[in-house]
Parts: sequence; C-alpha cells; structure tokens
Amino acid sequence: MDLTDVRQVRLVPWSEGDFWLLRRTNSPEMTEHLGGPESEEKLVERHRRYVTPENGRMYRVVLADGGETVGSIGYWEREWRGDTVWETGWGVLPEFQGRGLAVRAARALVEVVRHAGGHPALHAFPGVDHAASNGVCRKAGFTLLGQADFEYPKGHWIRSNDWYVDLRAPVSA
Repeated sequence: MDLTDVRQVRLVPWSEGDFWLLRRTNSPEMTEHLGGPESEEKLVERHRRYVTPENGRMYRVVLADGGETVGSIGYWEREWRGDTVWETGWGVLPEFQGRGLAVRAARALVEVVRHAGGHPALHAFPGVDHAASNGVCRKAGFTLLGQADFEYPKGHWIRSNDWYVDLRAPVSA
C-alpha cells in the first residue's frame, strides 16, 4: 500500500461535537442506497453509539493539509456466515466526492483495524447498484467475494456485494 496516498487524510475519533456531521450525512442524497434519511431520534441514538463505542469505532475523515472534515468512516462487529468479523462503511460529503478521499480513508481504516486486532477480516457491503462505493472497495484493495441480501434499515432489503480484506495477510509495500 502506498502510505503517501493514505496520509492525505486523517481519521479523527468521533466525539460529542460531531453530531453536525451525522446530520449532514443524513440527507436523501447521502442515504439513497441505505433506505433514506433517519429520524432525529435515530440520529441521536446513532450519535450515542458513535461517541461511546463498544466494539469498533467511528471517525471523521479530515483533510491532512487543512483539517477540513470531508466525511466519516468506521468499523463495527457483525456476525457473518458463522463468524464474527469487522464491517466498515463510509460517507463523503457531496462537495468532496469524486476526489478519491473515500479510497484514502478506507485504506487508512484497514490499517487501523489491522492494528486493533480482534477479528481476521474486514468486510464492506455496498449495494450492487452503488457504483461509487463498489469502486472504493476495489481501489482500496478489498476482494469481491460475491453477493448477499441484507435488511438495512429494518424493513428495507438491499442486494449487496460482499467485499473483504484479510487482516492476517502481510501488508504489501
């Protein structure tokens, strides 16, 4: 992995003051592939989980050279095919999309999760029709395993691609 690329963004652990970012990423445009915006009550619940994580962590994605927040990324536990794995997801604010920032953030997160340990794999499950997120997975070095159906949020079924990174594999230079 080219660490120069990763250094263009920083991952800053989610804090109490980051609720504004959760609201920004809750727009129809940003949640189109996730069943649409959540209620204010659900956002508050999500923010609580982000601020006091039990397993995993959420981050603000920040430009390394100016400190501007461009989105969020995180990882959490998921039961998957009889195993406990890490799952990841991200969102880049519309005005910063198309610059490769999600790819850089995903590469940085892989290294964070690799060092955190705990599970052998990190998965991402973008919808099969979500070209941008599938492109992020491919460019960030994830391997496509196939497709799967997920209910997210409750009552909304999504046909997803199952991308993964083997966290036990040696890091390529």
